Amino acid sequence: YDPFGFVESSTPEAFARRRAVEIKHGRIAMAAFVGMLFQELGVTFPGSFDLAGNYPFSEVLKDGMGFPALTNVPAFGLWQIVFAILLAELGAVPASQYTGGPQNLPGGYDGFAPLVPGGYPFDKQIEDPVERDRKLNIEIQNGRAAMLGVTGAMMHSCLDSCDHHFFYPITHN
Repeated sequence: YDPFGFVESSTPEAFARRRAVEIKHGRIAMAAFVGMLFQELGVTFPGSFDLAGNYPFSEVLKDGMGFPALTNVPAFGLWQIVFAILLAELGAVPASQYTGGPQNLPGGYDGFAPLVPGGYPFDKQIEDPVERDRKLNIEIQNGRAAMLGVTGAMMHSCLDSCDHHFFYPITHN
């Protein structure tokens, strides 16, 4: 079902790019969802954003998760996050690389020695094409679910009518 005609106007190169971007965003969302759950459970890094200890990590979530938490991160901390993302996008896992790794698959990367190993996704490569396609489809579906889950958790944290977070039934049972 394609009401806007994106598939008809798409080229094979554009599809490869969209698939790689979907896989990358899905991986980020899966990590973010688990991170949000850990934060709701009260697990934080020790220490603070600055050497003086003025911005402890434990105070980031005092106004809620998601967008409200960004207001508790100092400006220099936000710049560090942006800089880390730029390093990842331009060097370690470049946004312009749509396929890679030993099997040249969508979302695979050749790596960035010595920090990011090459391969897809780890050292163990799946040689059977049927099993590999099945596992890649599972990863895409889990990534889609995680993107929706992270969006839902962040929107829920912005609601004023709630006095608890998205994970309240899990963390306060």
